[in-house]
Amino acid sequence: MTAKPLPIALTMGEPAGIGGELSIKAWHRHHRQLPPFYLLDDPDRIEALSEAMGTPITTAAISEPGQAATLFDERLPVLPVALGGPVVPGQLNTNNIGAVQSSIEMAVHHMEDGTAAAMVTNPIHKESLYNAGFAYPGHTEYLTALAGFKGEPVMMLASDALRVVTVTRHVSVANALKLLSAELIIETVKTVNRSLSQDFAVAEPRIRVAALNPHSGEGGNMGLEEIEIILPAIEILQELGLNVTGPHPADTLFHEKARAEYDAAVCMYHDQALIPIKTIDFDRAVNITLGLPFIRTSPDHGTALDIAGTGTARESSLVAAIDLAHTISVNRARAAAK
Repeated sequence: MTAKPLPIALTMGEPAGIGGELSIKAWHRHHRQLPPFYLLDDPDRIEALSEAMGTPITTAAISEPGQAATLFDERLPVLPVALGGPVVPGQLNTNNIGAVQSSIEMAVHHMEDGTAAAMVTNPIHKESLYNAGFAYPGHTEYLTALAGFKGEPVMMLASDALRVVTVTRHVSVANALKLLSAELIIETVKTVNRSLSQDFAVAEPRIRVAALNPHSGEGGNMGLEEIEIILPAIEILQELGLNVTGPHPADTLFHEKARAEYDAAVCMYHDQALIPIKTIDFDRAVNITLGLPFIRTSPDHGTALDIAGTGTARESSLVAAIDLAHTISVNRARAAAK
């Protein structure tokens, strides 16, 4: 008898946002094409929300992830997470912050104990978490702490059209400039190279590194970071045998012809990476955290409080995130078996 595949854990996200709606739509419209997943949330909330959306579904409250695969074809498996207060779409309730965090922590625990193949995180509302004392800039840093990971995780955004990575993440542009170093670029590119091979089954990864300044610094006349930081890092990576080139002017790195020449672009700061991918493929871009001891993906958008409860949110990015988490899980298993 063939063992059922491990399910994917899908976290609650901010309950006042669109995460619940997207989870319902992902299961209702796509469950016959998707790998089994279970939602860490309140089952009664999800059923009531589906009724309000005009898409009534039946949930199945489960006590452990292993029950999800058997139930998935007929009902949305939900592993209950107790809410701290009522949920009104579009209206934040700080009493539910504990449930948001518990949902994430439970998913990590399930991966660590081998009962979930991967985790997909619905969007959290960072500002409300910060106001409640949350000590991490975002999911990536929180997951790093939960995993006890001592290295530097890497944020990749991926779609069929483009993969981009940020060397610095959720910091101001001013702080990004202070954090930028040859060592950070080297470690980031090495992590990306491993992921392209292991997670995306790219036999010979091609990586392009973006410049920081206009015109790649114009020989030092528009900034020295390319000469003093980025190019030395690239030369070390090339000496290690990686197919890495740059620094490439960012304004010519993302058109269709340029994208055909690489498997991932490494960018120096947040918006340098996210603007092109959200412009090119907003509805299907996926956020992946590289370097962790487990698989984590997420839709590449926020909580969208302004449209929560209206039924207009599109589930395509979440569906892509679930699909990609499954693909990475399969690719890692194949790589480990070689």
